[in-house]
Amino acid sequence: MNPTVTDSPSSPGNGQPQPASPSSATSVTATPDRTIRIRIRRQDSPDRPDTARWEEFAVPRRPQMNIISCLQYIAARPVTVEGKSTTTPVWDSGCLEEVCGACTMIINGKVRQSCSALVDKLLEDARHRGGRATRVPGSGSRVPAVAGSAASPEPEPESDDDVITLEPMSKFPLVRDLFVDRSRLFNDLKRVKAWVPIDGTYDLGPGPAISEQLQEERYPLSRCISCGCCLEACPQYTPVNQFVGAAVISQVRLFNDHPTGKALKDERLDVMMDEGGVADCGKAGNCVEVCPKDIPLLESIARCNARRRSIRSGGSSRSDAHA
Repeated sequence: MNPTVTDSPSSPGNGQPQPASPSSATSVTATPDRTIRIRIRRQDSPDRPDTARWEEFAVPRRPQMNIISCLQYIAARPVTVEGKSTTTPVWDSGCLEEVCGACTMIINGKVRQSCSALVDKLLEDARHRGGRATRVPGSGSRVPAVAGSAASPEPEPESDDDVITLEPMSKFPLVRDLFVDRSRLFNDLKRVKAWVPIDGTYDLGPGPAISEQLQEERYPLSRCISCGCCLEACPQYTPVNQFVGAAVISQVRLFNDHPTGKALKDERLDVMMDEGGVADCGKAGNCVEVCPKDIPLLESIARCNARRRSIRSGGSSRSDAHA
């Protein structure tokens, strides 16, 4: 969340116009007369709904910049377009290479990773759609429709400005601004025991061999970064129910297909057959549309649902069911 030194407004190469020189003629700098506006939905704390507001910031446009670099620039100079000094926006991020999953937020109405959200691509997509993106079904706004909110018409940006809207995910408890608490996701992964039960205190030798076919099936599932994109876009996943969502269901399949991980298969299937399990999926398909890792989530849901139906009908026991 903290700005880097290179994002400071007084630092060279930070988006401020620099004198031209032969050595720097080919360097990447901001275009002095070209800015973008970052419109952020803010709230000071979860118990202060009265502080919910929109704030806009002007950021010099630079080639290949992403949303995190925009936020770092704002953090170094938290002054709105009206010239009002404000607090530094709060967001979560870690690896900045779409691995940790921490920087998920709603960008132009679509949930995605902000580290891989390139400004040039966002603006190009918005122009192709004739304006800023509409919200993915199931991805709701935290605030009622008021003037200037995401649910009401927004003022057009100035001719030289482009606008990108940032909001926190709505399916997880808000901490502050763009930062939410994803503990529910991690607790659900604990519920299904999403791990391989191995005593790692001593060398157990080589593990069981896995066929090439099974490797190819399991590898896409292992790419999950627990970012929560699929849960935000899912209309069945709400703050008031117990549905575990596509990410957790896919991890059940991943570990039940592991030669050692399947030792806990019965316990995982118990969770899948309970309230909030795979039967609660409405098969809307939004999850696969927003997954940044292209995980075959619907395939995992179908596989787990087939195991559940087979067990319920008495066609096979939990131990016999291949999951």
